[in-house]
Amino acid sequence: MTQIEKAEIAEINSSIEELGDPRACYKLVRDKIKTHEMKGEIISDDLRRLERVLLNECNAASQGR
Repeated sequence: MTQIEKAEIAEINSSIEELGDPRACYKLVRDKIKTHEMKGEIISDDLRRLERVLLNECNAASQGR
């Protein structure tokens, strides 16, 4: 993982801590992924993993867990 990717993940993690809402966090991560995809860049495994974790949190929250 490059320094830029590490910095981006750190920035996202800080935002997640501030927001606290899994839906807003998921949207933030999806927006980052879409930006990379539009540029034709490879999406890091860490960013994909974070997307899956947040999606699971959103699903759990919607089911009242």
